[in-house]
Amino acid sequence: MIEIKEISAPEAYAIRKDVLRENIPLTEKMEGDFDEETLHLGLFENGELGCVATFMPHESFHFKGFQYRLRGMGTHRDHQHKGFGKAVLTSAEAILTKKGVDVLWCNARVIALNFYKKSGWSIVGEEFDVHLVGPHYVMFKKLKDA
Repeated sequence: MIEIKEISAPEAYAIRKDVLRENIPLTEKMEGDFDEETLHLGLFENGELGCVATFMPHESFHFKGFQYRLRGMGTHRDHQHKGFGKAVLTSAEAILTKKGVDVLWCNARVIALNFYKKSGWSIVGEEFDVHLVGPHYVMFKKLKDA
């Protein structure tokens, strides 16, 4: 059985550390993790946490309107290629649309570009490098017309 629900920031840390920070000397903790408006979602398969993502209010100069930023999205290796990431994104988009969010955006690793494109996201701007992590692009999806 698959269930997507709100989780706490610390519940997301193990997957963030194992998937997003593997062999990288950066913390799995993020500024804003405990802010009231931050949303952490987890996808559970048969009670086991398989995918996490964090969504927080954060403005980018690229966009107008009420913005949320996706950060720390990762799927445990044992659960990859099952559509869990797409399911979490779809759930978050519905929740954030109800909150009145205009644009959801993220700094996407180059290796994840096709995942986001298949979910209706677009690139804005040029490629840039995140220290110790590698090449990224800003990607976004309009949740409503801003």
